[in-house]
Amino acid sequence: MMTLDSTIRECNSQIMETTVHDIDAAISERLKKLRAKAGFTLDELSSRSGVSRAMISRIERAEANPTAALLARLSEALGLSLSAFFADEDKQGSPLSRRADQKLWRDLHTRYLRRSVSPPGTPSRVDIVEVEFPAGARVSFPPREESRVMTQHVWLFEGVLEMVFEDVTYTLHPGDCLYMDLGAAFDFHNPSDKPARYAVILDRGR
Repeated sequence: MMTLDSTIRECNSQIMETTVHDIDAAISERLKKLRAKAGFTLDELSSRSGVSRAMISRIERAEANPTAALLARLSEALGLSLSAFFADEDKQGSPLSRRADQKLWRDLHTRYLRRSVSPPGTPSRVDIVEVEFPAGARVSFPPREESRVMTQHVWLFEGVLEMVFEDVTYTLHPGDCLYMDLGAAFDFHNPSDKPARYAVILDRGR
């Protein structure tokens, strides 16, 4: 059974070979491709996501590294989850997702580490994500009315997690699970001096 320390070491070893420029370039190309596929202009994507046109342009030129919250807003405006944003569309769908093949992404601002667990390319509306959340980290998501069709469960495995949802603070301990829709504002916060590890089970509702 993998411990949190061994998980972190494995994740870090896979990420060390990826430079900040590589991450920015990959996100840049993916965003441009998805925006073109959706037929959105920069102004249209800006209006739908609430992200400024200038920031979207900088991301597409690989001049800015988006936070997890900002990238989630862009993904939702494109009708995608974060898992779908990073998914390899050219890879043939399989019901099995091997851990070694699961995509990782680190928010360089908070050091939040995200692993896409769900097999890509399947017709399921559900995405499962594993997160390693650093000590003291906080990620805030603004209200998004168009995201109310999407819901998620946050299931904590290790550590402590504070979730602020609809002006209520929920303190999660290992084994606790919190349900919410994604249209309301919410915060993830790790108040402890140790990493927290949890799963997000997201239902796109479409």
